[in-house]
Amino acid sequence: MKKIVFATNNAHKLDEVRQMLGEKIEIYSLKDIRCNEEIAETSDTIEGNALQKARYVSEHYHIDCFADDTGLEVEALNGAPGIYSARYAEGSGHDSEANMRKLLKEMEHIDNRKARFRTVFALIINGKEHLFEGIVNGEIIRTRRGTSGFGYDPIFVPEGYTQTFAEMGNDLKNKISHRAIATQKLCKFLNK
Repeated sequence: MKKIVFATNNAHKLDEVRQMLGEKIEIYSLKDIRCNEEIAETSDTIEGNALQKARYVSEHYHIDCFADDTGLEVEALNGAPGIYSARYAEGSGHDSEANMRKLLKEMEHIDNRKARFRTVFALIINGKEHLFEGIVNGEIIRTRRGTSGFGYDPIFVPEGYTQTFAEMGNDLKNKISHRAIATQKLCKFLNK
């Protein structure tokens, strides 16, 4: 059985990828390989941050690995919050409520509500780097709706749907989301 590290300690992400890959590949977390360092994300792109994490694990632990990064890109804000999505509200450090408040405030008088979620997986296997991207286009609504999901889910409605990610529940969201699309591409590559 092939072994690979997913450079995360997010249990939800680990379970999702493990389920999609099935039993052909054994997935380890950072905790499983005793990587307790805070891996820097200092790139100015989503791809760069994913690669930075994957390269760190590959170089320090000498094992095949993959890492991801995700951002919400709002057209009227020139792609912001982008790489700063998790820490958009200054001093908030992953405070979803503060991030949503800031975004809604900034978009208060903006009619162009187009946005997209983008996830990139960076895979380093046998010393070679591969990127897998998932994008979901949609729009930012003016008020929060729904209670499931996390992050910006209560204010993002994906194209072709009337519900926010937070209203549709995890079963549907996990089939159509940016992360699901990128994960499917990664899994297809690893399973071939």
